[in-house]
This record gives sequence, C-alpha cells and structure tokens, in this order.
Amino acid sequence: MPTIQAHAKINWALNITGRRADGYHLLDMLMQTIDLADDLTVEPADGLTLTVDGAPAGEENLVLRAAMSLNRHAGTHCGASMALTKRIPARAGLGGGSADCAAALIALNGLWGLNIPDKALLRIGEKLGADVPFCLTGGLAVVRGIGEDILSVETPPRIPLVLVTPGGGLSTAEVFKLWDAGGWPEIELDNLALADAVCRRDLAVVDRLCANALTAPAISLMPEIGRLIDRMRALGAGAAFMTGSGSTVVGAFDDPAAAREAADAIPGAILTHTLGNGNLA
Repeated sequence: MPTIQAHAKINWALNITGRRADGYHLLDMLMQTIDLADDLTVEPADGLTLTVDGAPAGEENLVLRAAMSLNRHAGTHCGASMALTKRIPARAGLGGGSADCAAALIALNGLWGLNIPDKALLRIGEKLGADVPFCLTGGLAVVRGIGEDILSVETPPRIPLVLVTPGGGLSTAEVFKLWDAGGWPEIELDNLALADAVCRRDLAVVDRLCANALTAPAISLMPEIGRLIDRMRALGAGAAFMTGSGSTVVGAFDDPAAAREAADAIPGAILTHTLGNGNLA
C-alpha cells in the first residue's frame, strides 16, 4: 500500500493585490513547504473510498474530489481505497486540505498508471483549490495570481519552526470577507528580497520584510493571535508571523534547541522545520 506524505505550507508573506470579476482574490505570496505532514495511503479497489483517521469522509473532501477529477481528465473509472491520517491542524492557514489534495493527485496518477504530465496535474489542481498548485510544486516559491503563477526559488536551508493554532482555527472565508469590508492598513512586500533573506537564513531581515494583509482582520476576530506573535518573539524567535488566513502563528528560530524550548513552553505547539525540495520536476 503506497503511502505519500502531504506536507503543510507556511506563508512567509501574503498580500492581496486585487479581485477578479468572479470573486477570487489576487495574491502575492512567499510560500514554503514544511516538514509537518498528513499521511495518505492508497491501494487499488473497485470503487473510490476514503477514510480520515478511521472514519468515512464526505463527498466534498478534496482527496475524493482529486480522484474524481483525475478520472474525468483521463476518461477512466479507476478505483482506490484511500486512508488519510491527519496531523496538520484544520482552519489553520497551513494548507492541510490542499496538501492532501495534491498528495492524492500525485499518488493516484502513479497508482493508476495514468502518466498525466506535471503541467496537466497543475491545471487539475488549480480547479480544486488556490493552494493546490503550490502544494504540488512544493519548495520555496513566490506565488501570485490566484495561486497558479509560481516562481520557484533556490533551495533554502532548514529553519526550525514552532507552530501554534489558537482557538481551533479561523474560517478563511470569514477572514477574507472582513478584509473586503476595508479599513485595514496597506502593506508593501518585496517577496524576492524576502526569499533571499530566507535563503540566507537572516531572520532579522525576514522579520522586517515578512507581512500578511490578513493578520489585522484575523487579530480582530481572535486577539490571541497578536499575543502569540509577541510571545514567540519573547521566547527567542528571530521572526514571528501569522500564516495564511490564520489562525496559526509561526515562530522561526536560528537555534533548534531554542525552538524546542519555545515549543515546550506553549501548550499545543508543534515543532517542525522548513523543507526546500519540491515535489514536481
């Protein structure tokens, strides 16, 4: 039974640059794959089934939708029995559902021998979710548009991270709706300079350059996010920020031991690190 890891992502930075007529927000982001991952196991079967931590999944689960999209694209009716073990928190800004979806596209393309090219997989993924193309590509990348414009960056070093997801997470739709209402401070990003700082592991510069347009509306919904950012810095993080639409707060550390101590000091914290290698060639 092949098992593939579905790696979470962080946003070192996120800005909203516009909105399309269909309602999709245009984004400018610096994203990176991290070691925290769900596990997806797949094996041949007559039909399509998915369990998530032992329980049947609903039809809207992105893993099942990925399987159905592959069959439609290839004109096939392949089956699979799939089991997903979750470790990535939900409603966290860590791309858990998109990571699972990307893992399913890669795993089933191989299991079923479809040989769908990478570019076609990216187009399929784009229709399933804005973060899916990046989760397929992985690594460190500047991501623009609605998630389809991906500029991969040289392989960066491993950086220890501490993740904390307060309050059970936030609704992405609710955070974006609040941002749409206006009145939030504008931010300016130079994601290529930020990517260079990440690759040089210069966390002081990273902390100065990283910004997220959704942090202020997310904090208005959950003030604990702001308090956790301050606490991460007090515990020695070289950079501290919110990822995606929240509610996860990320602390980036120079020293693995300091990261471990910080994780031990915050209940529910997850100790992990960045990854530099991508998934697709």
